[in-house]
Amino acid sequence: MRKDKLYLFTFLSVAIIYLIVTMVAITYFLEATTYELIDSQLEFGKKETKTFATLVSNELLNGTPKDTVVAQVQEGLHDTDQNNVFLSIIDWSGKIVCHPEIQNVGQSARSEESFVSSVADNLTATEFYNFFKEVDVSENPSEVTFMFPIENSDWIAVSHINLKKLSSKTERLKYRFYTIFSIIGLIIIPTFVMTTRYIGAIYEKRLELQKQKLEDEVLNLSKLNRAVGDYQQKVTEHSNSNVTKKRILTQLKNELLSIPIEEIAYIYTENSITYVVGIDGKKSTSNSSLDELFSYLDGTTFFRANRQFIIAISSINKIVKYGNSQLKILVNPGTNVDILISKNKAAEFKNWLNL
Repeated sequence: MRKDKLYLFTFLSVAIIYLIVTMVAITYFLEATTYELIDSQLEFGKKETKTFATLVSNELLNGTPKDTVVAQVQEGLHDTDQNNVFLSIIDWSGKIVCHPEIQNVGQSARSEESFVSSVADNLTATEFYNFFKEVDVSENPSEVTFMFPIENSDWIAVSHINLKKLSSKTERLKYRFYTIFSIIGLIIIPTFVMTTRYIGAIYEKRLELQKQKLEDEVLNLSKLNRAVGDYQQKVTEHSNSNVTKKRILTQLKNELLSIPIEEIAYIYTENSITYVVGIDGKKSTSNSSLDELFSYLDGTTFFRANRQFIIAISSINKIVKYGNSQLKILVNPGTNVDILISKNKAAEFKNWLNL
């Protein structure tokens, strides 16, 4: 149940993060695409307006009557207002001379304040984009973007952008972006969650194995420490008759001490000196080596832990795991030097404890 909740929270978290990223990305891509679209239409409108003005000017220069030119232009402009960019002609008084919608011919154009560009202005894509975001397309279906005077006349060629067309394109782009990101999300989010779950399951198995291994090691150490206690009790209750010596002669400064075997906690060497430590913590020295001393001792009561230490069963306080396979013996009275039993000798130590 806990894992199911975890995976559910993971799914929801990834979905929320993806949704936020998607909203930001779509907004950015939509703005960038709309900006590029406006920029291309502005450039196209300028070129078309200048070319259109030049053609009309040449017709007038060739002596073609104005009425004939107006009729030809009106016929050519018919229904072009359905395009992204379309053209018209006005005179200097603001009266519409030619327009794709013939019913507008003869009417006055909107006041200059409603135009976003004039002859002297150079409208940028950024300015028009900001205008487009605020404009109500239903009330303002098109907007003038560029005007260019027609020579040999009092006319002005005007370029318009179809705002309804532009708005429709941006809506289609938005729908496509949402569709694309939704499909990507439906693929990425479940894949991410399943991948996370798969990787998590692998690590969970490893952790379970490590946990089981640790539990086994703790159990073995518990058995080992319990066996130490049992063996110490046996040694206390049953004295061994095979001990060859009952005492060891040691030296403390200028004093000779005869220490009973059963009162020895451990023996160790340091800087080529052999120290004998009693259960009362008193430390004295011996002229004998560890090998010689160990030959005097009862093998059921004393154990040669390593080259440096001989320990008595009665002095063992606790056994703990050290490193990968070594054992560390904690004795009483304590010692500043760690008593370590190597991996190779660990089995012998366990057998000594009658495990």
